[in-house]
Amino acid sequence: MSVKVRFAPSPTGLLHVGNIRTALVNWLFCRQQGGTFLLRFDDTDAARSTEDFAEAIERDLTWLGLTWDETARQSDRIDRYAQAVEKLKADGRLYPCYETGQELELKRKVQLGQGKPPVYDRAGLSLTEGEIATYEAEGRAPHWRFKLNLPARVEWHDLVKGPLSFDLEALSDPILIRGDGSFLYTLPSVVDDIDFEITHIMRGEDHATNSAVQTQLFEALGGRTPAYAHFSLLTGAGGEGLSKRLGTASIQSYRDEDGLEAMSINSLLARLGSSEPIEPMTSLEPLIAGFYFAKYSRSTAKFDPKDLEVLNAKILHQTDFSAVADRLDGVDEALWNICRNNINKLNDINMFRTIVKGPLEPKIEDQSFLDQALGLLPAAPWDETTWKSWTTVVKEQTGAKGRSLFMPLRQAITGMDHGPEMGALLPLIDPEIVKARLQGKVA
Repeated sequence: MSVKVRFAPSPTGLLHVGNIRTALVNWLFCRQQGGTFLLRFDDTDAARSTEDFAEAIERDLTWLGLTWDETARQSDRIDRYAQAVEKLKADGRLYPCYETGQELELKRKVQLGQGKPPVYDRAGLSLTEGEIATYEAEGRAPHWRFKLNLPARVEWHDLVKGPLSFDLEALSDPILIRGDGSFLYTLPSVVDDIDFEITHIMRGEDHATNSAVQTQLFEALGGRTPAYAHFSLLTGAGGEGLSKRLGTASIQSYRDEDGLEAMSINSLLARLGSSEPIEPMTSLEPLIAGFYFAKYSRSTAKFDPKDLEVLNAKILHQTDFSAVADRLDGVDEALWNICRNNINKLNDINMFRTIVKGPLEPKIEDQSFLDQALGLLPAAPWDETTWKSWTTVVKEQTGAKGRSLFMPLRQAITGMDHGPEMGALLPLIDPEIVKARLQGKVA
């Protein structure tokens, strides 16, 4: 069987790490199996879906390297959903209901007060023609519910959670069509999964109950139910939820504002909540090869942005210049190799570019000591031995040693208290710039 999966975001907001985790596990499994990856925009919510958000989703996925093989938009398939509706009506599986939201809420409160589960009482099935005419005369438009075949227990072997079982009698008949005629998520999603021949559905565990209901809808529409994998939910470090529409932990903000590497996000999210160690990866290939459902835990996985920062630094420390050259301005391979172990984010390299090329304001605490050191500065050209030979002579002439010797020189030349080895960095700086900084000048 050829594997086909889908990532189905609604273009109503920015993707956050929870969405990307879903996309990533689908993509890794799909690529491991040599399957087809479908990007489907669930854009039936015309009021909130925008092309800007759709483009942002594609931009985020492209940046992360999560390429797709096919694209679909639900807004292009409304006629197909209407066909499915007619079939369900003809088969007696879709029925109109006229309760208002307030009336439904009142029913729920009464049921809860009686110690009963708040399950819809199927009053819509027993409406007479006269009652329907009365509701229509009042201006009420029906919403439409899918009639579950009861009694029924739906069971499957979940690829993450193992055996799952749901008693459908404990669930309400789901609403498939709103009073305004628009579709809720369930019907278009199942129709698409059938038509596009989706073989595996991988998503958060909060959809497990929906999966049980959708199993009957697959059957009612003559489709085959895909294999299910429900991953534990992803929360913030403190257990709080992640909001797409508020932009919390959005991929766009991590890329454009925080300047993180795509592979730091992939490295963390691919293994978060699994038994595999979280390690800095510079490509997706090891994550593809190491993907196994059995390694994922049933426990809630917590996302901590601090983990991203640590991974980001480690990835940069092992990244070759060729992989970032087109993103750097005024930084050559020599400077990158010397300074990459001292940066946490790519734009940190700009500090070291300024150190080499200027202008930079030196940090001066003892000008008399620096004047002595300037007089002992070796003549150009410089190499990796210059720093040691120079500081050895300065030590002999001034008596300074240890931090008292090295720190004033580093501060004057780089304006910093820390950084890469000065023996490697010094030859990259123009000797005239070094001389000017030792005199306390901006250079």
